[in-house]
Amino acid sequence: MPTYFVFGLCLLQPVWANIYTFVADDGAVNLSNMPTDSRYKVLVKGQDEAEPDTGSPPAALARKAQYDRLVDDVAHTYGLDSALLHAVISVESRYSPNAVSKKGAAGLMQLMPVTAKRYGVADALDPVQNLHGGAKCLRDLLKRFNNDVSLALAAYNAGENAVVRNGYRIPPNRETVAYVPKVLDYYRKYQTNVL
Repeated sequence: MPTYFVFGLCLLQPVWANIYTFVADDGAVNLSNMPTDSRYKVLVKGQDEAEPDTGSPPAALARKAQYDRLVDDVAHTYGLDSALLHAVISVESRYSPNAVSKKGAAGLMQLMPVTAKRYGVADALDPVQNLHGGAKCLRDLLKRFNNDVSLALAAYNAGENAVVRNGYRIPPNRETVAYVPKVLDYYRKYQTNVL
């Protein structure tokens, strides 16, 4: 194989930059791939600097394959990008349909009981019901926040009222500040079929 061909293949590999964050004095959460001053700290390491990805072990990828078609169908039903649903599921449950958090969130998309009830989900551990409920919720959050994916994800994690109370910015709590870029990182990877 000619050297220039191998080199060309290397150039086609996607590369992601680090994601940096800092919380301003007014509570605004700032995310950037290019920090402008020393207040920014690395939140998500880029592919070229990251340790081996433990967030998507082979077992989770095998479980993902079981849900690919269902996720595509549900995403299409609600006008969502299936890569976004896959990203949320990857972070929320790693494709474990029986996952239940300490706070009571359940299923693939980790629906809280009140959210499940709001979206007509009788059994949050049923993958079909859970995906429909989670997709409807995400669709509504995207509408509420003018298709700002970061704010919709922050609202999915912390609640829409937390985003509103924080002046339509990502709430500065540790969990949400880490959650949003993590889901966005998976989202980019699923959009480009890296995972």
